[in-house]
Amino acid sequence: MSRVLVTGGAGFIGSHTCDALLARNYEVRVLDCLQPRVHPRGRPSYLSAQVEFVQGDVRDRSAWERALEGVRHVFHLAAYQDYLPDFSTFIAVNACSTALLFELIVEKRLAIEKVVLASSQAVYGEGQYVCAEHGVFHPDPRPLKQLQCGNWEHACRRCGRSLAPVPFDESVVRPHTAYGISKYAAELVGIELGRRYAIPTVALRYSIVQGPRNSLYNAYSGICRTFTQRLLNRKPPVVYEDGRQLRDYVHVRDVAAAHLLALERPECNFEVFNVGGTQGVTVLEFAHIVAARCGTGLAPVLRGEFRVGDARHTVSDSSKLCRLGWMPRFSVEQIVADYVEWVRQQRELPDNSDQAAAEMKQHGVLRVAAVHA
Repeated sequence: MSRVLVTGGAGFIGSHTCDALLARNYEVRVLDCLQPRVHPRGRPSYLSAQVEFVQGDVRDRSAWERALEGVRHVFHLAAYQDYLPDFSTFIAVNACSTALLFELIVEKRLAIEKVVLASSQAVYGEGQYVCAEHGVFHPDPRPLKQLQCGNWEHACRRCGRSLAPVPFDESVVRPHTAYGISKYAAELVGIELGRRYAIPTVALRYSIVQGPRNSLYNAYSGICRTFTQRLLNRKPPVVYEDGRQLRDYVHVRDVAAAHLLALERPECNFEVFNVGGTQGVTVLEFAHIVAARCGTGLAPVLRGEFRVGDARHTVSDSSKLCRLGWMPRFSVEQIVADYVEWVRQQRELPDNSDQAAAEMKQHGVLRVAAVHA
């Protein structure tokens, strides 16, 4: 029986991955620092008792050494994600930890048969658009001056017409946030060093992962959590920009299934794959889906606020992974239903959305357009 290490395994995506591995009769070890912002109550009750747990930080060499003993496969899922401008933390947790993993594998000649890295659609930056006259564009981030005027859409740099968003494949990478840059750096470290030292490595670029166990306490873990908590606390969901921005959402169990495929299929070695949802949905549509599931009549509020660094439209094309037999099984409605049901089962329902918004405003991340609809 092969032993698998899952970093960040006490977390949302990691714990579902542990469940999938245990169901496949792997031995599972977790390395997790139990970051207080995510796990204020310590080791979560949903983490299986069959999991061997090592508490430690992926930036710590000794923690890696303890966790890697006797391991054959590694899922490196531990990551730092935030909207605040602490850039060095993104690089240290997401990229440097990946370099440290490969450094130890090579230095100690560890018999690692596969490394699967968690990446993100954030590596695509603004994504891909089409002008009816001038073809495909991969635009730069929208200038702050444009956003301050409440002008949300990308325009063709040649004719000035609004560009139409289209799903993006794995071919063009243009990260522009600290998170996206750190994730792409981790990919390069893993894929290129893995190739050089014959360590089979795969990187999976998730869309917006949602579903049960998404931390109630982490204020930066996605709009499904934010909207649900506000609605169940009888507050309307707050929507940024005009709410027409497109996103695609993938169920955490679909991500766990993608992990198993990446682990067990040699065709995945040294490749990157999008892991996305079934369709693009506007943020306003998503807010109404959550409100309906929560059973409230609260309509979303638009105040002309925007976050510096947000992409306008992000929808992944996952056909490369689908050609290997993976398919997203859960609709957006089912994703929301599963999360809301899980939230209702929890003993407490914190709402830190207003505090998070105040912190983002303090750091200049959340702003208000001077002119907006």
